[in-house]
Amino acid sequence: MTTVEQYKVFKLELTGTAAGNPYVEVELSARFARADGQDSFEVHGFYKGNGCYRINFMPESAGVWNYAVSSNDPELDGTAGSFEAVPATGDNHGRVLLAKDVLAHDAPFITDEDSNFAYEDGTRYLPFGTTCYAWTNQDTALQEQTLETLATSSFNKIRMCVFPKFYDYNVEDPAMYAYEGEKGDFDHYRFYEPFWENLEHRIEQLDELGIQADLIVFHPYDKPEDWGFSRMTREEDVFYLTYVARRFSAYKNIWWSLANEWDLMPWKPAEDWDRYARIIMANDPYGHLRSIHNCREIFDHSHPWITHVSYQRCDLKNTAEDVTTLRAQYNKPVLIDEVGYEGNINWGWGNLTAQELVRRFWEGSLRGGYVTHGETYVDRGPKLWWAHGGKLYGDSPERIGFCRRYMEALPADFDWVPDEVGILDGTFTWDVTCMSNDHGRGTADVLMYFGFNRPAYREFEGESGARYRVSVVDTWGMTEEELPGTFEGKFRIDLPSKQYMMLRLTKLEA
Repeated sequence: MTTVEQYKVFKLELTGTAAGNPYVEVELSARFARADGQDSFEVHGFYKGNGCYRINFMPESAGVWNYAVSSNDPELDGTAGSFEAVPATGDNHGRVLLAKDVLAHDAPFITDEDSNFAYEDGTRYLPFGTTCYAWTNQDTALQEQTLETLATSSFNKIRMCVFPKFYDYNVEDPAMYAYEGEKGDFDHYRFYEPFWENLEHRIEQLDELGIQADLIVFHPYDKPEDWGFSRMTREEDVFYLTYVARRFSAYKNIWWSLANEWDLMPWKPAEDWDRYARIIMANDPYGHLRSIHNCREIFDHSHPWITHVSYQRCDLKNTAEDVTTLRAQYNKPVLIDEVGYEGNINWGWGNLTAQELVRRFWEGSLRGGYVTHGETYVDRGPKLWWAHGGKLYGDSPERIGFCRRYMEALPADFDWVPDEVGILDGTFTWDVTCMSNDHGRGTADVLMYFGFNRPAYREFEGESGARYRVSVVDTWGMTEEELPGTFEGKFRIDLPSKQYMMLRLTKLEA
């Protein structure tokens, strides 16, 4: 009997008719049911060209699974069989979901389930992502180099497009197109299989690296006269989304991003995005995470199909700081997916110093949100990572890795401390960003981040009778030094008058 690991993909390959246009004319699905009757799924299949069909299925639980195929093609209809799903091993934790959908309500795992993620086996997940929009539209050598770079990075999520992008620094035609036909005359009802095979292969490779594929299905950066992918009809959009969901939803590392900068496509009204979300949900039996991303006008993230906020800062001054407002407004996880990029291009969003990008990571993380990286250097290598992939040349990725390791090592009940609450016995926090695991109620453990400020010292007033251990963290230098002795009452901590410093105060047991 064929075996596949739990949460991975069982690929049922079938042969049927090639007559007419099977993409449109052939209906294909299968009922997958665990032999003990505990689970069952209805899963739609897709056509691959040349009379080849496939149904991708992700078993969410271990055991023997039986399947039975239904189709209007007699060559496919009635196919039946079985396979065994063996228990997940190693770093295979299943899909990433909202923590509130995975964890028991009274679980000590986390403080704010509405703002956090977890793998479906309950393992904690904190997204530390990067942006590489058109990497799968490049030549094979550059795609392979991108994967090599990701394999040695600390990024565990990547924002990536299905369609190519036509925009500054990214004006070349792609290596392949999603549809059969030629520029200016694509057949939007016939898919070009080599394109989709490559994209599926890259998603599989990302999964092997432990990286979530945040797949952007629409964006406005198109060549309307040559490509026209952003201006397909509503019917063509629905046909495309149905195919995408049926082909990729069985991959546990998929996230759905309906659009990058949805508001730059005014020909697609807000109700279209609701319709498109329903199409994806109807063809994704596994309920992967879903978002939509803005440029200037923020989408209403209270829509029930949106699982988390994917946000582009709309202000040059407030970027990661917006996490606080967005969390309060939507009660959903907040990802500042475009916080600005390390680089030196002519646009302000792409010429941040590495120090400033890293500061924004810490700022967003300590506020209980998540931040996404990008790199846009015009003079370090032949390609810009943000669009093409290839190599990373900046100084931020290593330090973002330090931020990720630090945040993952914190107790899971840490959360942002509002400015007016204060810490310890009322020490003010209005000029710093603080995180703790007791939220101002007799705080046990506190992080105090100074960001671009650089004090020579900080004064505290501890709780009566309490003693504290203090560590000084240099977030840029990637060091943590525990100070000798303990502190109590009113005390002062000397600092090196450097930017990007953080203090950690731990209340000791009596």
